[in-house]
Amino acid sequence: MIGKSSEDMSPPALGERVHPRDIVLVVDDSPETLSFLTHALEESGVTVLVAVDGTAALHLMEQITPDLILLDAVMPGLSGFETCRRLKQNDDLAHVPVIFMTGLTETEHIVKGLEAGGVDYVAKPIVVDELMARMRVHLTNARRTQDARIALDTAGRFLLAVSGDGRILWNTPQAAKLLKQFYPALEEQDFRLPPDLAAWITRAAASGRNATGWTVGDATARLELSYLGQVRADEHVLRLSGAQPGGEVALLRQRLSLTAREAEVLIWLARGKSNRDISDILTISPRTVNKHLEQIYEKLGVENRASATALAVRALSDQ
Repeated sequence: MIGKSSEDMSPPALGERVHPRDIVLVVDDSPETLSFLTHALEESGVTVLVAVDGTAALHLMEQITPDLILLDAVMPGLSGFETCRRLKQNDDLAHVPVIFMTGLTETEHIVKGLEAGGVDYVAKPIVVDELMARMRVHLTNARRTQDARIALDTAGRFLLAVSGDGRILWNTPQAAKLLKQFYPALEEQDFRLPPDLAAWITRAAASGRNATGWTVGDATARLELSYLGQVRADEHVLRLSGAQPGGEVALLRQRLSLTAREAEVLIWLARGKSNRDISDILTISPRTVNKHLEQIYEKLGVENRASATALAVRALSDQ
């Protein structure tokens, strides 16, 4: 039951108002709750959208994306928990903060809401001042995060964030396209990376920025993932890069008079890979890698990896 004291119904002071351009979606099956919250939010300068159940809310968000969602946890039909899980699976909606409204204050229900993707909860009966304070915090955080991601998208960055168990939390559009080239079943797998890749993330988190990268594919088309760091308790940021060395192999063969295999080894050497990494990538033994490097050094007239890398970079960039 929503509290309706005169203190609760008073709108926040002008200096405490939520940003006027914010759109808040209120999802609740109680007409009384919808009326109360609509009045309180509109008094604070917010544009309010209303849905009476989870299915209606999801349909509404196909047309317009709110800045924040106030979601009743327990509703007939599609529960608030399931509604939140579904919208978090949508790349276009995953960034929208969800605050659960619930009379269920037991720890298990609070945890269930957070695990579904909620950022916070308010207990019923709702105190308007507390609700507004929580909304301001989450709207500000969401706006800053979204602005940063838009900047990354515009810059063409291949970045994504994942949880420790491999669940994709957010990604730039470029990263999504590249990732799905190599993992086309991601959507069917609830946007979770394969277990072996999730295990690598755990190891990389322990090693930090010194973690060895992850590669998948073959010599003609490979995906490389680099671990950038941990930004929250269970949010790890990765950088993706697509490696398609076919054209580069031909270029190095022509300009440096190398064989195809020597050119492949030199390309991966120039990308900072160790002999063991090159061995794994090209599926040849480390001993064979060493032999190719000896031949490369002799043909290029150099004595070490750094010099060979410099010549390779120069040959590839001088196009």
